[in-house]
Amino acid sequence: MCHSTDSRPPAPPVAGAVASHEQTTLTSEDGTRFLAYRAEPAEPNGRSVIILPDIRGLHPYYRDLAVRFAEAGFHTIAIDYFGRTAETDDRGEDFDWQPHIAQVTPEQVDQDVAAARAELPAPVFTVGFCFGGSHSWRLGAHGSGLAGAIGFYGAIRRIGEVPSTPGAPILLLRGGADTASTPEEFDGFTAALDAAGTPNTSVIYDGAPHSFFDRSFAEWAEACDDAWRQIMGFTADHSQ
Repeated sequence: MCHSTDSRPPAPPVAGAVASHEQTTLTSEDGTRFLAYRAEPAEPNGRSVIILPDIRGLHPYYRDLAVRFAEAGFHTIAIDYFGRTAETDDRGEDFDWQPHIAQVTPEQVDQDVAAARAELPAPVFTVGFCFGGSHSWRLGAHGSGLAGAIGFYGAIRRIGEVPSTPGAPILLLRGGADTASTPEEFDGFTAALDAAGTPNTSVIYDGAPHSFFDRSFAEWAEACDDAWRQIMGFTADHSQ
């Protein structure tokens, strides 16, 4: 299960100013209005990011993370998954995500990501966590108009069949002690990506647990810092 505390996400390697940040709503192709959090950099780096949260949706952790990405120069939108089933905009610790997450389909995620992508200047990357990590990798495997797809500790079982045609470059950031997917499942997924001609890179942090990307656990600070460096390098490399 994904669970990050309310502690502030790891700082990017170089933090700058944020031009603006606010909660907003976007509209999917099916007419659904859903929550999002938008953060704009004062000094853009020429890249955009869509954050795909864990099972809790637009939790305060991911609003803070959107600001951190904007501080690093990214035009950023973090999305919520529950526009079709939840009436409240409360995604704090008291939000009961369980009856909602089971109703979220890949097609709905695709539509919501497409709505966010339409709001952002290219190149656009997805960065997902747990539930969102799986969907980020799935979107990358399908291309989805993305420059690249980054995922932390996603569950391979959520991805489904990998297309036989090349997708967008994919970065897999994995905790070595994470049990959400087995090494064999990851091997099968990356083999399918290789067969399709989809560029992919795996980074495994030895001993790191599921949801390690949270600096409330000081022993994973080095892994968190390296993950930031991996994201910065991956997005820079695939923005040319």
